[in-house]
Amino acid sequence: MRAQGLVPFALAGWLLGLVLPAGALGPAQPSGLPTEIPGSLARADLAARILPVATGLAVHDPTIVREGATYYRFSTGLGVSQARSDDLLHWSLLPPAFTNLPAWVAAAVPQAKDVWAPEVVWRAGVYWMYYSVSSFGGNKSAIGLATARTLDPESPEYGWADHGPVLQSKAGDDFNAIDANAVTDREGGLWLVYGSFWGGIKMRKLDPVSGKLDTRDQAARHLAQRPIPPDAIEGAYILPHGDRYYLFVSFDFCCKGRFSTYKIAVGRAAAIAGPYVDQAGLPMLQGGGTILRSGDASAAGMGHNSILQDEGRSLIVYHAYDLKYGGQARLRIEELLWDDQGWPLMASELLSRSGATKR
Repeated sequence: MRAQGLVPFALAGWLLGLVLPAGALGPAQPSGLPTEIPGSLARADLAARILPVATGLAVHDPTIVREGATYYRFSTGLGVSQARSDDLLHWSLLPPAFTNLPAWVAAAVPQAKDVWAPEVVWRAGVYWMYYSVSSFGGNKSAIGLATARTLDPESPEYGWADHGPVLQSKAGDDFNAIDANAVTDREGGLWLVYGSFWGGIKMRKLDPVSGKLDTRDQAARHLAQRPIPPDAIEGAYILPHGDRYYLFVSFDFCCKGRFSTYKIAVGRAAAIAGPYVDQAGLPMLQGGGTILRSGDASAAGMGHNSILQDEGRSLIVYHAYDLKYGGQARLRIEELLWDDQGWPLMASELLSRSGATKR
């Protein structure tokens, strides 16, 4: 669009210091990932990176935010699906963020029935939620903005105030205004990353006070594209890490259950506006992207990820169509590994490629 028990956090913290030694990956594969687990990593070490999420809630396009000691998960659904957890493993559903679609949606995108791919960030003393409304398969779409003082629905201060549309697209445009990601660059500038199929992934400058588009800088930066039809790329997320920016995207098709072909890919750049290239040096504007996670014997359609920075950990949050549950989309969370060249790796993919899947 998008085993029981708690992993000991002492072990998880130890694993954070793990960096693959030079040469551990061997010759670069076409996807940029090894076909065998590097000798420096034990299967148990990799498995401990994957959080055993226990609650079987259907989830598309998830993102997670922590407020105090509580984690809040937001995802596609009627009025924005919400859930909370104390440990990232056991989740309980909350009422949706919106009782009804915001009033402006009926005129802007009359086909919209629910809210897609919410992005929640903390900025200037409030939570900002960017959300998408659209109709499946078309680009008459819009990204809206709402704010809240707290995520706790039991607080007297709770409640999402809608601020209307931020960006809209229509038939004939070369972009699709969905799948918002709000990212702050190293100079403090705020950006909106968006796009699905059509012209690929683009980015606009945001006003740091209103959260709407910057009226002085109206240029759309083009970050990534699959130039061969059907241009299947969406779900972008930019992570600043080290001295680079990492652009995560989803290739191919979601929302087909066990037949979904979603996969997570990544490229990186020295500047937030790019140019982004994959591990083989292929520009993402030319279809490049190192595959981080693809389907395996346990699930199909891994994709639409976000990143949760939590106590020094970078946790990648995504959905997968779990074959054990008839292809239902389920929440998955794991810590990112980084090789000595500064490229991210996912333990679940390494295990899958070695024939030792976690699930």
